[in-house]
Amino acid sequence: MKNGLFSIHIHMLDGVKGRDSGVTILRDGHLISGGPYFWSVGTYTAQNGTWKGQFSTSQHTKFPDPTVQPVFGNREVNSGFSGTYTDDGAEVYGTTLAGSRSLSF
Repeated sequence: MKNGLFSIHIHMLDGVKGRDSGVTILRDGHLISGGPYFWSVGTYTAQNGTWKGQFSTSQHTKFPDPTVQPVFGNREVNSGFSGTYTDDGAEVYGTTLAGSRSLSF
């Protein structure tokens, strides 16, 4: 996995309506991500085209539309992921634990 600044696009799975886009900085096993509403920090390992990691996410800005409800319920959540990478990009699947609820992305 190359160190650098990357564009990210997250889509929730299993019928949950939710998505996010932003940027992630990967550097020597550490990740920092952010977008217009959320930020995340975590760690990862990568070897031979596969990678895995974990991160914590918090909401830093409320949604402008008061009828929009955050998937995470305005709490800090922890996630784990695994996936593959090439020189051109990466793909991951993961799980977020939001209280007693498990959410796939």
